[in-house]
Amino acid sequence: MEHRFIVVTEGIIMAYTNALAAYRETRIKTASQGQLIIMLYDEAVRQLDHSLELLTLNATGKKEPARIEQIGKAVIKTQEIISELMVSLDFEQGGDIARNLFSLYTWFNQELLEANIAQDLRRINNVRAMLSDLRSTWVEVIAKTASEGANRPAAGINIAG
Repeated sequence: MEHRFIVVTEGIIMAYTNALAAYRETRIKTASQGQLIIMLYDEAVRQLDHSLELLTLNATGKKEPARIEQIGKAVIKTQEIISELMVSLDFEQGGDIARNLFSLYTWFNQELLEANIAQDLRRINNVRAMLSDLRSTWVEVIAKTASEGANRPAAGINIAG
């Protein structure tokens, strides 16, 4: 009886996992450019929150190699997301805003590289705060664009800035 319960439970977990993956995939495929940018920022902030949580645990005692590896993976994932934001910039349409964002993203990646090496909580926190501020700005821009576009035919968000 117990073995049957385990198999059923594993089946339910697999079905849930598959449904969740399908939902996420559909959500990404149907998202607007603006929504995709917000999703990238959300994930970057989430990854940095995870690394900060692990770093805080490390600061209380001995450093555990497994935890250091998890911190590194979270920071590197954030760097990959920032790189994705960099390649999405349109310098022709975005002009100075796109160039400034590119410089800021470059600085973020450099800070995160150095923070990862030194396990520097302060640097990670600074980048996290700035990413969160940029995310809030994008939310405002998208909302403003949506309200202005309500009376016009649908137009995309200029991800150049």
